Amino acid sequence: MKRTLAGMIEAGEPLIQQALDTLRCYHEAEAGGSSAEEIERLRLIAESLCQAETDYQLRSLGTPSGTLH
Repeated sequence: MKRTLAGMIEAGEPLIQQALDTLRCYHEAEAGGSSAEEIERLRLIAESLCQAETDYQLRSLGTPSGTLH
């Protein structure tokens, strides 16, 4: 079975959504005056999820992660 770009993107969609939701929470915490610890916690989670999504997409395309800088 041949994988399509659309299929690979669709397969990663839950991770994309989770990353976007966490990024939104991070920005809301920043704007809402949350504690520095909470803001940093959300930033780290959002950054990690975005990196995981990037790595997933690169692996799906057959590109080793960390090779596109």
